[in-house]
Amino acid sequence: MGRVIFHIDLNAFFANAEILLNPSLANKPIAVAGSTRRSVVSTCSYEARAYGIHSAMSIQEAKKRCKDLIIVQSHHEYYEELSNKFISYIKKFTDNVEQVSIDECYANMSEAIKKYKYPLDLAWQIQKELLQLYGLKCSIGVAPNKFLAKMASDMKKPMGITVLRISEVPTKLWPLDIKEMRGIGQKTLPYVKALGINTIGDLANYQDINQLKMIFGKNTEILLAKAHGKDNDEIINNAVAKSMGHSVTLLEDINDYQEIKGIFNSLSRSLANKLHEAKMAGNIISITVKYYDFKSIVRSKKIDRYIYKQSDIFEHAIELFDSVYNDIPIRLLGVSVQDIKNIDSLNIQLNIFEENDYQNDIKMVVKQLNDQLKLGGKLVLAKDFKKVQKNEN
Repeated sequence: MGRVIFHIDLNAFFANAEILLNPSLANKPIAVAGSTRRSVVSTCSYEARAYGIHSAMSIQEAKKRCKDLIIVQSHHEYYEELSNKFISYIKKFTDNVEQVSIDECYANMSEAIKKYKYPLDLAWQIQKELLQLYGLKCSIGVAPNKFLAKMASDMKKPMGITVLRISEVPTKLWPLDIKEMRGIGQKTLPYVKALGINTIGDLANYQDINQLKMIFGKNTEILLAKAHGKDNDEIINNAVAKSMGHSVTLLEDINDYQEIKGIFNSLSRSLANKLHEAKMAGNIISITVKYYDFKSIVRSKKIDRYIYKQSDIFEHAIELFDSVYNDIPIRLLGVSVQDIKNIDSLNIQLNIFEENDYQNDIKMVVKQLNDQLKLGGKLVLAKDFKKVQKNEN
């Protein structure tokens, strides 16, 4: 038997948590709003979604669509408590768990399902017990890899269980709108649509590879493979991967792509300095994105070599961010390198020319910061950048 990957996604998590705190809200259209001045929807119940209400919509517009909409303030400490219970419960079945946001995770259940007469019995048990023990509703995707598991969990909500086999890709995956495909971010979507690619099947069967490479670059083959249901990404256990990282909490929420890119460049430089001084390198890159409403996501990828240079860290961090870029205001960005090891043990030699380039490159970074990075409406000098850093791993 090959790999069996579960993607477990808590349904309307923030809204469901508020119902657990106040059961009188059950079966009513509710919207959870952050405490920012923007007054927009963080998330909403399925009853509210039936009116076309969605996250990032203004409260004013949401109320126009549903006059009976109930607005509730968020309780993030409670959300974190429930999230911890959720992950701890999943780890009862396997240690190979990757949490990718407060309300979703991947789990390698290849060994765990052998204890059950029917493989789906485990999925039914997880869904049933999460609801009974903690009041948490979830959808579960079951597939041979992470990509298909994620796509499967989105197919039936709420409380759905979907199996997606590679043999079923043409009938279940290809008809979906291309915007539903993980890895196609908002930044690239217009260019993809301009090629006449409207469904995942259109991408899978697109003949002009050179046109695709103009959009996706070296990720073209990876995305085409995923469109055919193939994905070699490993589950990365966040808890055990030794790491170094840097993060920054912004003075103002931002959604401008060029500003975000500038911040990732600076974070990558700071992290490269840290790795360089410690003579460490790693082969897993992770980014953390925290939005205006405090909802966070983590995206990770394993690389086929150990890296420590700024250019490598930045390149992979931006690739990860591009896959999730959605124009929603961001309040925190972070980059980390995981599974780090001493360079000497990896037989990596620091090249003298590379080290010189490493130092001489500083002027370019200062220029990039002052050209691209605006925090609080002011240009930030490199020497002042650390003043806005709130967190360091």
